[in-house]
Amino acid sequence: MPALWIAHVTVTDEDAYAKYAKLAGPAIADHGGRFLARGARFVQLEGKERPRNVVARFPSLEDAVACYNSAAYQDALSHAKNASERELMVVETED
Repeated sequence: MPALWIAHVTVTDEDAYAKYAKLAGPAIADHGGRFLARGARFVQLEGKERPRNVVARFPSLEDAVACYNSAAYQDALSHAKNASERELMVVETED
């Protein structure tokens, strides 16, 4: 089953986070992920608001988790860890 990678982000260091974004995109694509939404307009209806929201679709939950654990994504993530506050989850879809 396909899966969605859903991130809610507050960027605290734009320059460092730009390095993350440059590296994360190819790592996600290498695992079959494609972006459905990235920093687009949104309406927060419940919970903590984060100004940046990202949704990527992967062929499976396992592909998304493998991407997260990959050396390429972990390298990208090293630039985001001190440059943002984030929540990230992977959720299987029904189609």
